[in-house]
Amino acid sequence: MSEFLFAALLQTTPVLLAALAALFTMRANILNVAVEGMMLMAAFTAIAVGLMSGSMLLALLAAVGAGLLMALLFGVFTLGLNTNPLVAGLGINLLAGGITVFLLERVYDNPGGLRPDSFPELWKIEGAWLKAVPVIGPALNGQSVIVFLALLLVPVCSLVLYRTRFGYTLRAAGEDEHAAKAAGINVPRARLVSVLISGLLGGLAGAQLAMATLHFFLPDMTSGRGFLGLAAMLFGGATPGGSFAASALFGTAGAAADRLQGGAIPNQLVLAVPYIAAILALTAARMGLLQRLRAKRMRTT
Repeated sequence: MSEFLFAALLQTTPVLLAALAALFTMRANILNVAVEGMMLMAAFTAIAVGLMSGSMLLALLAAVGAGLLMALLFGVFTLGLNTNPLVAGLGINLLAGGITVFLLERVYDNPGGLRPDSFPELWKIEGAWLKAVPVIGPALNGQSVIVFLALLLVPVCSLVLYRTRFGYTLRAAGEDEHAAKAAGINVPRARLVSVLISGLLGGLAGAQLAMATLHFFLPDMTSGRGFLGLAAMLFGGATPGGSFAASALFGTAGAAADRLQGGAIPNQLVLAVPYIAAILALTAARMGLLQRLRAKRMRTT
């Protein structure tokens, strides 16, 4: 059981960080589909810098920097040039995919991926004290520091959004831009900060995927985890707690899919399990919303 929970946490962490990244921009009324590209660029940069420097810290910082750079580019298009966020986000994703494949071919002469013979190990937290914690302790023992950070970020994000001046400002900018401007809120600045926060979290997600889970880079290795994070955020009602619950659901589905591989079920169907879970969850959420709207109309009539 602890091994399965360990795998589920590994699968959950990148999705959770992507969900929190999308959450901040969603609160600013920006649908951020560029998280996938932020994660992919961060994953490539982490492996490339780790291979070159041999330093785990430099690789981690470079991954976060790559995520921030892609987020800044996304902000330039959406906030500076007023590009549709969906179009800009898809463009960022295509750009990240193209750049990483180009660099693999031209710099490393290997379009199939970047597999270092040795790579600096990401910090892990382990100890007998952690194993002693019932149920969840053994699953947490030996996880990377990013896993613990992601779990800690759930209450931190809730505190920031609902108990700080920045959170009030951000939510006001997203709910009613004109009223926020009338109240003296700098809406473009609040939205830019939300985009940069999403880049930081997307960078952490890419670093976790590349440095703690796989230790190598493959083209399109994010495999839609950024979109899963977006789905988790929407299914979770654009709240930190709801996003965590939905991410855990998708992460558990992913861990279950890994367990099922090699059995009687075709691998292609097994690999689709997390995405099927996401579709079903979003469909259920949509149906629930429609039912609530119908009930509200009936009460008013």
